[in-house]
Amino acid sequence: MSCSRPLIRLSPFTSPLTHRNPRILLGGSHQPTLLRYLDGWPRRNGKPGAFLIEFIDHHQSLSSFANDRFDLAVVQSPGAEKAEEFIRHLTRIARQGLITRG
Repeated sequence: MSCSRPLIRLSPFTSPLTHRNPRILLGGSHQPTLLRYLDGWPRRNGKPGAFLIEFIDHHQSLSSFANDRFDLAVVQSPGAEKAEEFIRHLTRIARQGLITRG
């Protein structure tokens, strides 16, 4: 049985957005499913703006990304052997995040 509900919320979704066009990282093999997590994500003060979305493969390392590069990251859960390093990098590069089951 596959569960696509978020397993971990790294920070509250009510935190203010720092950019007019939030930068979002989507990591995983099924991009349409990842995009659905953005439905209802708050816009800044109701003003129009575009999401700046970057997709990565679920095998790609997060180590190359700069600190606080993304306002939100939605990624598929890594294997248990990679989880510690993956979560460390995820909390470093994204202000908010969701880890979902693949």
